[in-house]
Amino acid sequence: MTENKNNSLSEKWPTERSRVRATQVAFDASEAMDICIRKAAYERGISPSDVIREIIGLKVNKGVKRKRLTVSLSEDDYQLLAKKYALNRVNKSLVKQLVYEELQDYAELKSNIKT
Repeated sequence: MTENKNNSLSEKWPTERSRVRATQVAFDASEAMDICIRKAAYERGISPSDVIREIIGLKVNKGVKRKRLTVSLSEDDYQLLAKKYALNRVNKSLVKQLVYEELQDYAELKSNIKT
């Protein structure tokens, strides 16, 4: 039964099976290399990973990607942010929403101050 199930999955989703096997590779980059690749990505509206794939001659997925910003938050960070936002208790989804609003306000302020 397991063998048929595995065969069925690989027939239905052959590209997903190969993606599952992909591993992320990190490089210790010089500051100049990091800035160069990130700048190229920003200017073209693609990810640094896509720039790297183009540079080394690999296929780039042209699908629509949502713009995401990430930050890692520890439990202590959540507690500090709950206090900052005057919350009675830590509510991670509310903290996330309030951080989002603060980032949005920051971006709007910075975009209006262009020189």
